[in-house]
Amino acid sequence: MNLSNLKPAAGSTKSDKRIGRGQGSGRGGTSTRGHKGAQSRSGYSSKLGFEGGQMPLQRRLPKFGFTNLKRVEYKGINLLVLEELAQKSSLKSISVDTLIEAGLVNKNARVKILGNGTLSVALEVTAHAFSKSAAAAIEAQGGKVTKL
Repeated sequence: MNLSNLKPAAGSTKSDKRIGRGQGSGRGGTSTRGHKGAQSRSGYSSKLGFEGGQMPLQRRLPKFGFTNLKRVEYKGINLLVLEELAQKSSLKSISVDTLIEAGLVNKNARVKILGNGTLSVALEVTAHAFSKSAAAAIEAQGGKVTKL
C-alpha cells in the first residue's frame, strides 16, 4: 500500500449537487434562486446591514450619549510595571521614551502612571500624568515625579 492507493471509504463522500446545469440536473429553471427579486439576479451582492428595504437596525435604534471631542486618552501604566522594568534593566529614571523602547506604549500615546503595586527603589519618573496614589508612592521612596 502506498499514497497512490489511498481513497475514502465507500459511501463516505458524495459530490455536491451542481447548480445551474440545466433541466436534467434536478435544479433547473431557477437554479434554486426562487422567482424574481434582487437575489435571483446575477451580480447581486447585499450591503452590510441591508434588511431587504426594511429600516435597518442601526437606523431604528436611537442615538444617545455624548462624545467629548477634546477628551484626552491616556495609556495607564501601573507602579508594578515600573518596578519590574527598573529591576530588569537596572534603571534609576524612567521616561516615556524608556516605556516606548520597552514596548509598553505607543510612541503617540500619552502616559499616566497609576498607583497599583509598590515600589522598592527610588525612581525618577517622567510622564504626562500621575494619579495621586502613584505620585505619593514614588515620592515616599525618595523618587521624583516630573509631568510633561
